[in-house]
Amino acid sequence: MSTVDLDELRAHDFGYLDAEGHTYLDYTGAGLAPSSLVRAAAARITGGVFGNPHSESPASRASGDLLAEARAAVLRHFAADPAEYTVVFTANATAALRLVGESYPFAPRSRLVMLLDNHNSVNGLREYARAAGARTEYVPVHGQDLAVDEQRLHTALTARSRHRGLLAYPAQSNFTGVRHSLDWIATAQRHGYDVLLDAAAFVPANPLDLSRFHPDFTVVSWYKVFGYPTGIGSLIVRREALARLRRPWFSGGTIYAASAQAQWHVLADGEAAFEDGTVNFLSIPDITAGLEWIDAIGMDRVHDHVARLTGQLLTGVAKLRHSDGSPMARVYGPTDSGPARGGTVALNLLGADGRVIDERVVAQDSASRRISLRFGCFCNPGAGEAAFALPLRSLRSAARGPMRSLEDYLDLLGLPSAGAVRVSVGVSSQPRDVETFLEFVADTYRDRVPTADGLADRAGC
Repeated sequence: MSTVDLDELRAHDFGYLDAEGHTYLDYTGAGLAPSSLVRAAAARITGGVFGNPHSESPASRASGDLLAEARAAVLRHFAADPAEYTVVFTANATAALRLVGESYPFAPRSRLVMLLDNHNSVNGLREYARAAGARTEYVPVHGQDLAVDEQRLHTALTARSRHRGLLAYPAQSNFTGVRHSLDWIATAQRHGYDVLLDAAAFVPANPLDLSRFHPDFTVVSWYKVFGYPTGIGSLIVRREALARLRRPWFSGGTIYAASAQAQWHVLADGEAAFEDGTVNFLSIPDITAGLEWIDAIGMDRVHDHVARLTGQLLTGVAKLRHSDGSPMARVYGPTDSGPARGGTVALNLLGADGRVIDERVVAQDSASRRISLRFGCFCNPGAGEAAFALPLRSLRSAARGPMRSLEDYLDLLGLPSAGAVRVSVGVSSQPRDVETFLEFVADTYRDRVPTADGLADRAGC
């Protein structure tokens, strides 16, 4: 059992927050870098000689050994059997998704099934499917909790197809914090589907056991888990699924041999065929250190900590009222901290007139209080369309309109805002951070009707 005290952890590894008077509530966007990991990385890099691993020199072997340790550490963390799974290191979760999209054997009459609640990096897979003649189908979300219509999911998965299909979905929504069932993995596989699990928003505060659940492809970004380093992600992939992928190109590091004049090439085996060029050999070893750091705390403790803070946040938001008793906020997704949600809360703040306060106003006001939040649609248009109950006919009509900017798009749809305010907690959060946010909302907006006059146009969502 972990003996790490989370109050001491805040002071030891994240003391810069309190030293700067900064309230950080954007853990779904990025974790924060623990000071101890940064110091250890600097000591390792300056204390040894590490070279490009594509060689047999002493410097190359030193890097290769650390890369092998990092792969093994990732598999251990997810309880993934090395005989079943391997790890491909990428720049981030998006790069891992692109690897699958460009290499997956989509074909005419095969199917790509996705949830309406998906990050745009997952939504982009449909362009690979479309180019190959495959059909894309979205499964809707509905109700106050914006949960998936499981009957519609079952219908989509049981539709007849001549080829294998791909189900791609998030373990946890980056918009609403809704957790989607991992049991769907086995269900989809029974119906002839491969499964791509976007675990980027899930794994920072939840254990993922790949000895129990067996997605074919799992993508993560490590900076979301322990803050440092940035620019490293992983595709944790079943070996039999990896063997079905067909890369549309080759590059340095991905081949055994190639001929320029005869124009042939032979791809390397396993993960090496998917790690283009030289991997980030100075930073990937920090994944090993980061996993040791998070394991010392205990992922179950992180989960419980985040659940308690999320409950505190949701309870506090529900109590925020104007003097006439009207609510000061509208939450999207589950309104309690039960098993159906994670530590990501999307909401709109409401003025005394009951109207949504422009998120740009909240961005300015919170920044002046040194509070870091996230604003907009969070690269998840489907969840936003469901949250604001936008009908398909309006979305299609907007696409045909004179749309030169995001402002034009909002006007065509009649939306009062470009999305929501996202508040998310993590391992280094403390109850006082939640209280600071709640006090900020009450002090700034109770019984007031802020205007959006003079604000710059939004650059995008």
